[in-house]
Amino acid sequence: MFAKRKVLNFLFKLKQGNFLSYIYTRNNKHSVTLSDRVFATKSESYVNETDSQSISKSEVSERETDIKQLLEEASLCNDPLPDDPEHVWSTSPYPEGVLLKRDQSRHFAKPKVDPRETSLVLFPGQGTQYVGMGKDLMKFPIARDLFDAANDLLGYNLKDICFNGPKEELDKTIHCQPAVMVCSLAAVERLREERPMAIESCIGTAGFSIGEITALVFAGALSFEEAIRLVKVRAEAMQLASEIVPSGMMTVFYGPDSKLNYACLQAKEWCLQRGIEDPVCAVANHLYPHCKVIAGHLEALTFIKSNAEQYKLKRLKKLPVSGAFHTSLMQPAVEPFKKALRKVDIVDPIVPVFSNVEGKSYKNAHHIKIQLPKQIYKPVRWEQTLHILYERKVGEYFPRTFECGPGDSLKMLLKMVNAKAWNCCFSIEA
Repeated sequence: MFAKRKVLNFLFKLKQGNFLSYIYTRNNKHSVTLSDRVFATKSESYVNETDSQSISKSEVSERETDIKQLLEEASLCNDPLPDDPEHVWSTSPYPEGVLLKRDQSRHFAKPKVDPRETSLVLFPGQGTQYVGMGKDLMKFPIARDLFDAANDLLGYNLKDICFNGPKEELDKTIHCQPAVMVCSLAAVERLREERPMAIESCIGTAGFSIGEITALVFAGALSFEEAIRLVKVRAEAMQLASEIVPSGMMTVFYGPDSKLNYACLQAKEWCLQRGIEDPVCAVANHLYPHCKVIAGHLEALTFIKSNAEQYKLKRLKKLPVSGAFHTSLMQPAVEPFKKALRKVDIVDPIVPVFSNVEGKSYKNAHHIKIQLPKQIYKPVRWEQTLHILYERKVGEYFPRTFECGPGDSLKMLLKMVNAKAWNCCFSIEA
């Protein structure tokens, strides 16, 4: 109790005083007020008036959410060490015998069947495109129909851009987002033809960035026609947003002693000193342990690259994109996307679809409409999603995983997060 009190007092400390009263209410019957010195019941004064005036309800709610998120994503290292030395991969930082309970897989209701008889389908995002993708899928009639329908709905020849380029055209946000989605769904037709049971036994699906909309189509929450129109608006809005200020993205490989968050903070301070208003430099993609993608103003990224050694960052790689996707610089793209989303008929997905925003599955169609616009300016929590999908007890089997779309980037990310799940992963190339 005292440890908990200490943590709460630290996290909720106010500038005006040395303590903060904080209220927990249980079943509306009695409540406890936590402070440095005061524990009060319902019959007593709940909160110091000075403190209650200095913090709004919204601020308390926001901080509660932050604490919950920190606790959810914290590593406990509480799994018992297995008998087989091959399975020993970590040493617990906690004393032996301490009971710690947290299981990320609880966010994924898995059917009680042999996991080897089930499957998961993953869809890649922007950046996986290449000239010539989709050509090998033209032998499947439905794949041909998908490209023909996309050409009509988009008003230009997407198939020609995918097959023949040029690369500069394909790499444009307005082209590559619909291109990746159509090629990924065409790859599903290959999977349906070659391994029909993989579709029938699917227990969940997820997609990286634009791949999430592909996953919603696959799960039956969105029709293909409405998804194409939605992606067209999304791509155009994000392209325009990226042209407002010079911005970009960069993959960062770092170690346990690195100071990535501090580097981002210092980069923003450096930009402010040079007259850049509201500079942005933040994590945009959580890929796997010790690897993230940061995004923001070009000046901020340049600062971090120039001072990588100071912050103990191992390696940095600039991505070939023209915008800071999944950061607040994409806020101008949100409203046009919301307007388009209001016109779209979304239904509850047939299989669970996992959100990039939270890493957890959507509850229903209404939840999709609320969360999907946030995905444009919030970081992609791919690493957290993979933990929820693949966390298993020692000795349990894993489902078969199929990555449908151009490249095998998601398969490689899975290997870095869970090598045993990767053993059961297959790429269905577009």
